[in-house]
Amino acid sequence: MEHRPWGWFETLSEGPGYLVKRLCVQAGRRISRQRHRHRCEHWVVVAGNGELECADSLVAAVAGTSLFIPLGAVHRATAGDQDLLIVEVQRGEQLREDDIERLADDFGRLGPP
Repeated sequence: MEHRPWGWFETLSEGPGYLVKRLCVQAGRRISRQRHRHRCEHWVVVAGNGELECADSLVAAVAGTSLFIPLGAVHRATAGDQDLLIVEVQRGEQLREDDIERLADDFGRLGPP
């Protein structure tokens, strides 16, 4: 499990061209507003509540909400009054943590890592 200022994530499975993670965004927190150059993502909310942002769209996040994030799309997940639990499927040729371009961050982590 990898801890972050907003919560944690863990890798569930990986193989050629894909990586599956479970993310927990703690209540009242949010991940960086970010984009990726080498992967697309598909998020499925499995528990909690909050809001998902992709490009210019905002979607209420409740159990069962699904969101596809195309390559290069600006996105963010925000937890409401409960922890937000998301299963994330990444697809692409490069699936590394250094493929995060942070555009806004509540914890002072801007730009590439």
